[in-house]
Amino acid sequence: MDKKASIQWFPGHMNKARNEVKEIMPQMDVIIEVLDARIPYSSENPMVASLRGEKPVIKILNKADLADPVMTQAWMDYFEQENGVKALAFDDNKADHVHRIVELCKKLMPNKAESGRQIKAMILGIPNVGKSTLINTLAGRAVARTGNEPAVTKSQQLIKLDGGIMLYDTPGMLWPKVENANSGYRLAATGGIRDTAFDFDDVAGYTAEFLLKAYPELLKVRYKIDELPKTDWQFFEIAGRNRGCIRSGNQVDTYRMSEILVNELRSGTLGRISLETPDMREAEEAVVAQQRITDEERKAAKLEEKLLRKKRARKNRK
Repeated sequence: MDKKASIQWFPGHMNKARNEVKEIMPQMDVIIEVLDARIPYSSENPMVASLRGEKPVIKILNKADLADPVMTQAWMDYFEQENGVKALAFDDNKADHVHRIVELCKKLMPNKAESGRQIKAMILGIPNVGKSTLINTLAGRAVARTGNEPAVTKSQQLIKLDGGIMLYDTPGMLWPKVENANSGYRLAATGGIRDTAFDFDDVAGYTAEFLLKAYPELLKVRYKIDELPKTDWQFFEIAGRNRGCIRSGNQVDTYRMSEILVNELRSGTLGRISLETPDMREAEEAVVAQQRITDEERKAAKLEEKLLRKKRARKNRK
């Protein structure tokens, strides 16, 4: 898809939290990053990789009950190839699994665990990834605000857990620039960004285009289509008519159908879907790296042109 996602949402409290995380991360023993199991790559904060150094990281693939189980396992295997990284998959029934986080923190910091010293763990995650619900389950009480809207947590807090672990909670954070346009679409489709921050038609079109290739059978069953069309706009026409999304003049309300598709993806009504694979990450990272080089070259060329203009202007004044 050639369209570019226009994602414009980086509230002031996120920038403040980002600076605070940079300041206190060096003091942490373990980093816990909560990811959306449907988009493990797009929900990763690049700041973690750049700042963690040799610190161990636990990547929790949350909302695994909404994701393709085969792909979730593939992502866990992929992450654990990296030194110092452990991966866990969690679904809605977190109470049965949260003890694994405490056990893993102790296992990753054996010296501190054996001597009874406190283990400092920082928990991070994008907005609306389920981090606050996970924290409340870990703590065994309501210590973090929860909600279906992105960016509910606005400030840091310290939470003492059983097993000698001090948990540093941080607000849900995006990053100032989503370099990979595909990640912008996926973040929007899964609810990591407020709906007012992007063009809903574009995001739904991107989502439909992916699903037509990756999960055609789920679309056929859910929207009662015997033979799927090749394009996203044809899909919205057919599915919209089947769903009764009709305006005056017997015209299909494709925007309403777009909302239905995205909302049913988010709720899991459409089925267990993952929007990206480890292979897609590798390919898209290569594109982003090339784009950075191109941007730097363009920037250097503009600077050189500016210096030449100044030089000519000085020469003309003499």
